[in-house]
Amino acid sequence: MAAKQSEDSSRNERSRLLLRIREFNPTQVFTWQLARTLAMGQGLAGLICGTAVTSQFLASNFHMNTPMLQSFLNYLLLTVSYTSTLLCRAGDGSFLQILQRRWWKYLLLGLVDVEANYAVVKAYQYTTITSVQLLDCFVIPVLMVLSWWILKTRYRPIHYVSVCICLLGVGAMVGADLLAGRDQGSASNILLGDGLVLLSASLYAVSNVCQEYTVKNLSRVEFLGMVGLFGTIISTVQMVILERNEIAAIQWSWEIGLLFAAYALCMYALYSFMPIVIKRSSATSINLSLLTADLFSLFCGIFLFQYNFSGLYMVSLAVILIGFIAFNAVPTPTAATDSSTSSSPTSACEEGRHENPAAAQGDAEELQQDGERRRRRASSLSSCSEQVSTRM
Repeated sequence: MAAKQSEDSSRNERSRLLLRIREFNPTQVFTWQLARTLAMGQGLAGLICGTAVTSQFLASNFHMNTPMLQSFLNYLLLTVSYTSTLLCRAGDGSFLQILQRRWWKYLLLGLVDVEANYAVVKAYQYTTITSVQLLDCFVIPVLMVLSWWILKTRYRPIHYVSVCICLLGVGAMVGADLLAGRDQGSASNILLGDGLVLLSASLYAVSNVCQEYTVKNLSRVEFLGMVGLFGTIISTVQMVILERNEIAAIQWSWEIGLLFAAYALCMYALYSFMPIVIKRSSATSINLSLLTADLFSLFCGIFLFQYNFSGLYMVSLAVILIGFIAFNAVPTPTAATDSSTSSSPTSACEEGRHENPAAAQGDAEELQQDGERRRRRASSLSSCSEQVSTRM
């Protein structure tokens, strides 16, 4: 009997699976929204590639080791553009109101963002590029945990499978690096370098979750303006303490100035456009898309720095994009949306009345007619009772 029931259940599962396959419509997955999200994510990856290429030129050709100076230029641009915009606001969303209510939150967020940028650059002095590429993916599981806890995002099995596919693509990229003999970097203190990469990934995850919450609940200009302000202050202090000798020893030329300007503009564009893309999707989705940034840097390095090419690079790019598309094919609902969808039919009817003025007006007229009928009935009953009392 039990065996027969198990056979029936397996048949039902197969029939359901076949039904889903037959009813699958590619247009429901490959939408314009997905194409826009993919294109914008790859645009952000291109900007990260620009920062990597300019940093590589500064380090290899001009022996520059000034990560805080490069970050300072980005935060200064954010302050000039977005903080000045906040200063022109009046009322509840003004600069002074934001400072009075949330200054300490943005101070911590600016500190997290500055140290995340500094830690990952510093890690290259102690560990290899392969370790950085592998351990930098730690940002994705941390992001998923923080999104589940803070933003109440609820992931489905397809999302976990998609993340694993993207990480397999990163593994293929690292394997291609090893085959091409590109396992460069220092190995003086691998444990310290790997720890700095993990620290940077965790700080990036915190910054991205805070960014997603701010742009979806407050405003993009507020986030960029306040992070730019506190990032400028923190990076200035840290730059004076750690890099004053390196900055003083720079022999400025138009090439060095152009590379610094290109790096700052790429970072400024990345910070400016990333909140727009995050608002359309999520921080986890964008970080999956940014996994291709290392591949874009490698493709540029083939022409600029004579890196060796491997066919695994193209396989890695295809695998990462497949995982990204699969992740975005199914929406990630939040706990709030789940509770709203499971509300009672009465509340749904009330929402429909508010959204449909004609239906609401018809309901009001029907209630008015019902009230008139009840009043007539009550008046007739009262007259009947009066007649009965007079007869008695």
